[in-house]
Formats: sequence, structure tokens, C-alpha cells
Amino acid sequence: MTNFASFEIISGNRDKGMVILGDHAMRHLPERYGRLGLPEAAFSRHIAYDIGIESLCRHLCERLGVPGVLGGFSRLLIDPNRGEDDPTLIMKISDGAIISGNHPITDEEWNYRIEAFHRPYHKAVDETISAVAEATGKAPLIFSMHSFTPAWKSVPRPWHAAVLWDSDERAVVPLLAKLGADTDLVIGDNEPYDGALRNDTMFRHCMMKGIPHALLEVRQDLIGDEAGVTEWADRLAPIFAQINADPALHEYKRYPSRTGPYEA
Repeated sequence: MTNFASFEIISGNRDKGMVILGDHAMRHLPERYGRLGLPEAAFSRHIAYDIGIESLCRHLCERLGVPGVLGGFSRLLIDPNRGEDDPTLIMKISDGAIISGNHPITDEEWNYRIEAFHRPYHKAVDETISAVAEATGKAPLIFSMHSFTPAWKSVPRPWHAAVLWDSDERAVVPLLAKLGADTDLVIGDNEPYDGALRNDTMFRHCMMKGIPHALLEVRQDLIGDEAGVTEWADRLAPIFAQINADPALHEYKRYPSRTGPYEA
């Protein structure tokens, strides 16, 4: 359907039993969409991608020697961390920016973006997780990496990082404990967002399948340059490795979702 790369797979040792995901790692758009009617400056903002996450994911995959999957397109085109039935899948307005290239939008174009970009990314995620599970014969451990703005509507956010989750606490509890052991850090627990989002990446690939996981958000000003990325990679890599070494984090167990019953 398109030669545009909807994802990038970072190679790694599948036997280590871990996968790193970066849904909003990149801000690329296929040529046919121009800039979706937005000024170039919009693509330096959080509305286009998760600032710092591409580099942080690459550092973590390299240090841990594990595979990763990065989203290859801007969230302004279509959001890979939303379900196909989510009304915010293709945004018309994002943090005050009117996205004229997304409105009006035909059903045909809506479905094309799902088929050409959203589904190929999730297929790559599914295949990578399945390959790791096959290599180890156990459930993989999944860490999904995101970043959040230092302030929202002029209100500063005090958290340096935050762990988002639904109801599967297996990877969350040790991650919160290890990050919280650093008294210089303020770590959010389901702040500034709630991690229970139906049909998002963690719901689709982990909650529904009983795979241990955690979504980690890092504040964008802390990973806005290579020095910040290196500092956080230094902090997170040993923590991820310690959690991954626990056999209990490689068992399948499906927890009920706070979003409601799973579909049959």
C-alpha cells in the first residue's frame, strides 16, 4: 500500500525475554500528506511525537541487548497508542493546533491510514513479542516508553517520570520501588495519566494476553538532549535488567481490566 516505513524493528537477543516499545518515537509523515496543514515548528512539539523517546529506546535496547519496535510515523497522522475504534485515533485539534489535514476526513482515508500505518506497526509489535516468547518458551517482559510535557496548560508537572498501568501490577510494583528508591526523583503512579486505556498498545498486546508489562513516561525536558537520554538510560537499564531477572515476570497471567470485560 505504501513504501513508507510504518515501524522500525531494533534487533536484539530474543533469549533475554524482553521487548522495548516506542509507540510515539518518531515524527515522520509520508510525502503525500505534506505537513498536514501545520507549520514545520509543530513537528518539534509533543503533539507530533514523544520527545526523547526514540533515542532513549535505542540506548536501552543496545545496553540491554534486547529487541525493540519503534513507531515510524507521527501521532498527528494516526495514533498507534489508540484502538481502531477510538475517536481520538486521528486528531482534528491537538493542544491548540488545528490539524487541517485531518479535517474533514473521509471514511476511505480514515480506513486507509489504519491499513497502511496503524496495523503494520501493531503487526510488527505482535510478531516481535511472539518471537521472543517462542525463543524463551515463556512470557516476555514488555516495557513501553513514552514522554510527557513539563507543564500542562501552564501548570508545572512535578513528576520526573511516571509508571502507567491498568491492573497487572507484576512489573509495576518493582519498577515503582526501584525508581522511588532515588530520593531525588518524584515518580508518578498513574499520573499525569491513567494507564487503563481500552485497546491501546498495552491493552492489546499485554493485558489481553496476560503478558507482564509496564508503561514508563519520562518528562520531556529531562531527555531533550543526549546528556539527558544517557543519564536516564544509565538509570533505567540496570533497573529493567533486575526486574527481567525475576522468573515471576515471565509467566502468563491475565488480569481483569479496569476498562471492562474482555471481548470473547
